[in-house]
Amino acid sequence: MERRSALKNIGMAFGYAVATPTLISLAQSCKEKMPYADWTPNFLPKDQGYALAQMIDVILPRTDTPSATDVNVHVFIDTFAKEVLPAEQQEFMKMAMDTFFDKVLASSEKDSLLDVEGVDFEPLLAKYLKKRSDEEEKAHQKTIGQFMEAKIKGEASTLDEEVACFAFADSIRGLATWGYKSSEYIGEEVLAYLPVPGEYIACGDVEELTGGKAWSL
Repeated sequence: MERRSALKNIGMAFGYAVATPTLISLAQSCKEKMPYADWTPNFLPKDQGYALAQMIDVILPRTDTPSATDVNVHVFIDTFAKEVLPAEQQEFMKMAMDTFFDKVLASSEKDSLLDVEGVDFEPLLAKYLKKRSDEEEKAHQKTIGQFMEAKIKGEASTLDEEVACFAFADSIRGLATWGYKSSEYIGEEVLAYLPVPGEYIACGDVEELTGGKAWSL
């Protein structure tokens, strides 16, 4: 799938399919550590920051345009979590991330998140980012809502591991897509960019106006 045509159909948080192995950059599959291996997150532990970077490069790999980590989406997510999310949502994110990454380690049979590769995320992302029925979606949201409400009240509460993994994968996809589309390079070089708009055309055809690309601003 060509990234330019894909981006015009991506919402801020939904609808992005997991990339197939053939779209993952060759650099990611090699045994040498990627540049972000030396990155020290502000919110996440270092090993989880490294795993997160691997994960988002599977969701948004390098093709004819940069990968997620090429435009620092991993830094964006870490900063957003630290500076924007309320404390209870930070706690939920950490819990769901722990659950998801434990499954990555178990399925890959690796002992450390610093040893994981993009390929280790593919089966779980394919599972947890697949389209769910409306009924299943509502049930998950209700379960998460009840869990968060109990936590806010200071009551003991647990969340089903499968629901936690669905929630984490979906939220990271949304944040990664948002951060990617908001980055300077993607905003100015890939999407349709017009910082000082001219005339207002209410019903123009997007193919004629922007060549089929979504607006950056």
